[in-house]
Amino acid sequence: MTQSFSELSLSPAIERAVAEMGYATMTPIQAQAIPVVLQGRDVMGAAQTGTGKTAAFTLPLLQRMLKHENASTSPARHPVRALVLLPTRELADQVAEQVKLYAKYTNLRSTVVFGGIDMKPQTIELKKGVEVLVATPGRLLDHIEAKNCVLNQVEYVVLDEADRMLDIGFLPDLQRILSYLPKQRTTLLFSATFSPEIKRLANSYLQDPVTIEVARSNATASTVEQHFYRVEDDDKRGTLKQILRERGIKQAFVFVNSKLGCARLARSLEREGLNTAALHGDKSQDERLKALAAFKAGEVDLLVCTDVAARGLDIKDVPAVFNFDIPFNAEDYVHRIGRTGRAGASGLAVSFVSGRDARLMGDLEKLLGKKLELEAMEFEADRRPAGRFNDGQRAWQQPEGEEGERRESRAIRESRDSRAPREARADARPSRAPRAPADPLFDKPYEPSAPSETPPSWEVSQRTTARTSVSPNIKTRRKVAALFKSAPAPAQES
Repeated sequence: MTQSFSELSLSPAIERAVAEMGYATMTPIQAQAIPVVLQGRDVMGAAQTGTGKTAAFTLPLLQRMLKHENASTSPARHPVRALVLLPTRELADQVAEQVKLYAKYTNLRSTVVFGGIDMKPQTIELKKGVEVLVATPGRLLDHIEAKNCVLNQVEYVVLDEADRMLDIGFLPDLQRILSYLPKQRTTLLFSATFSPEIKRLANSYLQDPVTIEVARSNATASTVEQHFYRVEDDDKRGTLKQILRERGIKQAFVFVNSKLGCARLARSLEREGLNTAALHGDKSQDERLKALAAFKAGEVDLLVCTDVAARGLDIKDVPAVFNFDIPFNAEDYVHRIGRTGRAGASGLAVSFVSGRDARLMGDLEKLLGKKLELEAMEFEADRRPAGRFNDGQRAWQQPEGEEGERRESRAIRESRDSRAPREARADARPSRAPRAPADPLFDKPYEPSAPSETPPSWEVSQRTTARTSVSPNIKTRRKVAALFKSAPAPAQES
């Protein structure tokens, strides 16, 4: 089996680019997939995330398209010959950057189109002509309908993160896109997870494919240290900060399930002094790209994100991933923790499991094929913030200017109460103010008053009112002036 890139007989231009990127030996998926793609065969490749699937399909495609390489400035000499489809904008942008690096010493052109930004710059690039087009399905259909690109000369189609492409709402768009392509083409599907249903669906698009599985399907990387802590929702934020402090983690992904929860958690951590950025679907594409670029540059310590960042993002040397929420889709767990421990490096994956996550944990155990042990979190000694004890609410109340009232960690209370004897807890309670002397009126037993011959005043008023007044529910007749007066009766003669 080929293990070195120098043994692939690639063109000198591609070998030069690969050497500059620091690639020496191939990963298992690259060693098995690249020779097959060079032969022009359809491939369905499954490998753990972070093992170099992008290079596994990009390098052989560029090698095969070198026969069309030319330096002409005419757009007609640069038709789209390879189409790479991806589910998320960030992943599309990342793959496009890698394609440009691999092809930097060739005359092959490439560009990327995705939603959330203006179409005009993308249209200008497409009009110039490109051989490799990286796109998300929705924006590509927009350009096809606007007649900005023609796909009748496409020879290679790549579906990266194919399980997501075929599993959720991209299937109708994907079918429309494939209808514009020639029937004779090479189709490559790469992903970290393949369910049996997805495999059957993918077979309808491939012709005699070669299936490559370098690891057990849906398996996680062995270099990632995984922990599952039983933590209630109120204690998750404090647990996150404690683990960051204890392990000295400088940078990490923090995944949550909802866009609203992502924004709230990011704001809360930012107020507590952590350098944090949020990445979710409600942010503009410009904000998303800036947050991702700042995280890559080390300007942001914590990237709080939804599953929009779970797929394929290749950021090197990220030491840890936190699952603040257990993912609704068990397969997303494999992709989330794949953001760390990439390319054989070690990493840490920590998941917080609350009492309502029993069903999600069951799905995750079924996917991974093993029993997941929940660990108890050992909290640090209780450090109450400055404030005062509110005896009425039985809680510590923060002074003005801080972030409202913080409830003491439930786990800290339980651990402290279990260690301290009952007498010590009673003595440790704040002393209450002395009670005021009791009122003798409340201590005196009830004595009925002597009967009186004079009726009470309220009964007299009620009787008087009943005789002299009209019920408030009865409206008096309004006096209306007569329009005509009756004529006086004639006087009778005597």
